[in-house]
Amino acid sequence: MEEKKNFSMRKWLKRGGLLAVAVVLFAGGWLVGDGRVSVNAGEELASQIATNNPADLSTDGVQEIYDALKTNYDGEIAQDDLVDGLKEGVVAAVGDTYTEYMNEEDTKDFNDDLDGSFEGIGAELGKENNLIVIISPIKGTPADKAGLQPKDIIAEIDGENATEMSVSDAVKKIRGEKGTTVTLTIVRNGEQLEVPIVRESIDVPSVEWRVENGIGIIEISRFGTDTTQLSEKAAREFVDQGVKKVILDMRGNPGGLLDQAVGVSNIWLAKDATVLEEKRGGKTIKTFSAPKQPIFKDVETIAMINEGSASASEIVAGALKDNGAATLLGAKSYGKGSVQQLIDLASGGSLKVTIARWYTPQGKNIDKEGIEPDMKIDRTVDDIKAGVDPQLDAAKKELAN
Repeated sequence: MEEKKNFSMRKWLKRGGLLAVAVVLFAGGWLVGDGRVSVNAGEELASQIATNNPADLSTDGVQEIYDALKTNYDGEIAQDDLVDGLKEGVVAAVGDTYTEYMNEEDTKDFNDDLDGSFEGIGAELGKENNLIVIISPIKGTPADKAGLQPKDIIAEIDGENATEMSVSDAVKKIRGEKGTTVTLTIVRNGEQLEVPIVRESIDVPSVEWRVENGIGIIEISRFGTDTTQLSEKAAREFVDQGVKKVILDMRGNPGGLLDQAVGVSNIWLAKDATVLEEKRGGKTIKTFSAPKQPIFKDVETIAMINEGSASASEIVAGALKDNGAATLLGAKSYGKGSVQQLIDLASGGSLKVTIARWYTPQGKNIDKEGIEPDMKIDRTVDDIKAGVDPQLDAAKKELAN
């Protein structure tokens, strides 16, 4: 049950800040080179592009601060917390929302999310103008059933002010054991809503598919380790059934692994067709092409995107659009055009770092701009509450002609 209150947006909105995809209880908004982890990624890129950064970081003043704390602080000082704080501070100083240090616990949670199994509410979060926002609730999860909507602002989590929280902090507070309840204070269209949500164990398949009236529908919710394999299985089943028209639904898909985005694109794209280019410092460092012959040939395709489609899903949408393999339908995508690498650290934990910017085959970087659909069809909050889907209906109608 949602409790409505009058609320002034002026209290929460602040100037500045960039849209930033991250994820609560779900993986996404990040890409990993050719695979999942590359410890030598920094060395590899450094050999291609010279930098003016010094070989070693000066830590002048850090010991002085620690000595002053030891002498003057009224309370216990946890050494592990201090060290983690130092690491977080170094990374935060870079000023990139997507570059972050994760300790061992955070790294485990991150990898669990990418695999699609977790305990929580099932919503992806982002940050806009320093506010925690809902990017998209995952279909069928507690967040979806509770009525959370894209662009909802999370003002409080269990009564604690969330306006200055990092996305990681919000993730930790919203996570929890199944059967327990978290109460989110949501701001939507100037109104404040109290939304209690019971956490559940959630296992989200990355791909689901079906055939309706001769039209094959593939829904990809994330780009995990099995996404290409499952998407290829779906495509082969469609071919065996003589399906000649396909809907690829990537709405609310926050992203995932880069190699999986390339693999999914290859289902439609001819061998050696460009999927994307990575650039760093304005220089192309790698071009990703379709590695083999496609499964779909002469298959009319509509790819569906919306405001919650980000990162890897935007790569697929851009690749299919620029290569003339699909018509895009829905709403403008999120707009994340950077590539992150996950690097294991010997001291424990990991570093997720922006290593490059990606560009569509026609040379467009969509960062903060998103990809415009060829056919703009909106799905409103009222549509969602009523259980109707004008976007999917429009796609089916278009292919039926």
